[in-house]
Amino acid sequence: MKTIQVATKEGGSAELAFPEIEALRGELRGELLVPGDSGYEETRVIWNAMIDRRPALIARCRGVADVLAAVKLAARHGLLVAVRGGGHNVAGNAVCDGGLMVDLSPMRSVTVDPFARTARAEGGATWGDFDAETQAFGLATVGGLISMTGVAGLTLGGGIGWLSGSHGLACDNLLSLEVVTAEGKLVRASATENPDLFWGLKGGGGNFGIVTSFQFQLYPVGPSLFAGMLLHPLDKAPAALGQFRDFLKEAPDQLGALAALTRTSDALPVAALVQVYNGPVEDAERLVAPLRAFGPPSADTLGPKPYREIQTLFDAGAPAGLRYYWKSSFLDALPDQAIEILAARHRASPSPKSKIFVEFLGGAMARVDLDATVFDHRASPYNLLIIGAWQDPSEDRENIAWVRETWNQMQPYASPGVYMNYLGQESDEGRARVEASYGPGKLERLAKLKAKYDPTNLFRMNQNIRPAP
Repeated sequence: MKTIQVATKEGGSAELAFPEIEALRGELRGELLVPGDSGYEETRVIWNAMIDRRPALIARCRGVADVLAAVKLAARHGLLVAVRGGGHNVAGNAVCDGGLMVDLSPMRSVTVDPFARTARAEGGATWGDFDAETQAFGLATVGGLISMTGVAGLTLGGGIGWLSGSHGLACDNLLSLEVVTAEGKLVRASATENPDLFWGLKGGGGNFGIVTSFQFQLYPVGPSLFAGMLLHPLDKAPAALGQFRDFLKEAPDQLGALAALTRTSDALPVAALVQVYNGPVEDAERLVAPLRAFGPPSADTLGPKPYREIQTLFDAGAPAGLRYYWKSSFLDALPDQAIEILAARHRASPSPKSKIFVEFLGGAMARVDLDATVFDHRASPYNLLIIGAWQDPSEDRENIAWVRETWNQMQPYASPGVYMNYLGQESDEGRARVEASYGPGKLERLAKLKAKYDPTNLFRMNQNIRPAP
């Protein structure tokens, strides 16, 4: 093999000579994989089995020097670049066809300073990695709802979690980041160093470079919190969800809550009212007593649980290797009619693995100034996520249709925005939906920032911001 064809970001291809490929291989502490190499197939596969792409090159990076070398090669030839952190995002932008995949998954170190209450995580770390280290000191920050989710992707898109009512979004708790830019340089972003870039990374996704390190503020959490769920059969779901909605309007910031229309292990459709209380257990017991009395529920798993266990509550229901298709919207309202629609649509789901989530928002995340971050949807009281999940490719059409129709029926209650981390591919969502994820009035500022840090749009495998002219 004297040359290898690699896709370029403009849709063509570049012919890379074998000596240049070998030079990159020699620079890396990690591996450089091409199709046919041992480990290539496992590395290109990500969480969503709907995504089946084959990069020409995979740079498995073990440190910043590896990322710098890969980005310099990509910039020199204008290659199509995908960046993998946790590989858990439904859109599948972590992997590209024919281009260069910069794989950060070997970079999973998390270092905690328990005295300053800060932690620094590498770009490939998952929230499971992060929580394992921080909970050794009884500390945590706002993280994802599934332990396999990458720290990078969740944070760069905003980052809603169980602790958001207490401490805002994951991006609100960033102290600094280290970023490899499209020029192949490492820069630091914080409130005092490159503050424009710091702002852009708090909700702007992977548009401005490859973040190799995240520093977070930590808080005393756990080691156990009051958490679990109340289950109601689907025929009682509208009443139970309505009561849950009304109860949460007066609930304190410490109570994180989510309603899930899902199925039990024996395929019975149910409404699960999930709660996590970030405070004393005895306070939580008194607080949720009205919820436990209503119905009553068919099952009650509420009680003290280790924080790390709470962070895995949804892991079993979101296994890697299924075919996933999502649609999402923030909601301005959740009236009884909307709840009836959701219950009916859940009953009509063609797959027992599909779910509907309603996240209840507010508290500290709603009190952050809108101009402080790119994330712009702090006033929305609810976030709707419709999750289609199934195994057989022959069932794609009916499951995708179910997700789309459920989303369409809920649009009378939706606000214009959408959570970036729940968006699918732009080819499916449409350009207007991608722009809506950034909020009105911020796109022009973001486009100028993109032109400063990535004028050729090297980093385009994301919910993309086009550089300003």
